[in-house]
Amino acid sequence: MTLKSIHASDGKDLPPLNDHCAEIISASEDVLSWKWDSRFETHLAEFSVEKKDDVYAILKPYFSSTWDRNSIKKAPDAVKQVNDYLGDLRPDQMLLTSKPDQDDFTFCAWWPWGDGKTISLRIAPFYKKNSSTEKGTKTKRFRGLFGLWSFFTG
Repeated sequence: MTLKSIHASDGKDLPPLNDHCAEIISASEDVLSWKWDSRFETHLAEFSVEKKDDVYAILKPYFSSTWDRNSIKKAPDAVKQVNDYLGDLRPDQMLLTSKPDQDDFTFCAWWPWGDGKTISLRIAPFYKKNSSTEKGTKTKRFRGLFGLWSFFTG
């Protein structure tokens, strides 16, 4: 059984963004292996640059905006907050976002490594209007999604 046959929110009272992230992870499961990144509280995948076009083609339908080091300056404040949280975009890095004009949205950090051989992705929801406690609860639920995904694909 794979994640394609379930929704993250089935019986779990998870926010819809977790379903959005689950769809992305599921759509990429033949190309990427995901793990939890506790540093940024995101799902993390690393892949060779040879797969970059395939991976980008998988991601693009889920994200309405792509930001780079220059365009991030004109991004909405919430996108700039994500960028600050992740440590600012460097050359060749991108930040993809779903609909940043909504209260909650999904982001994906696209980070090529300095070795020119590897790219990292970090995907997570961003909640604009929640208190720290609410964000913490949602992050725990989001992390639990990774546990569900590992269980169903393992």
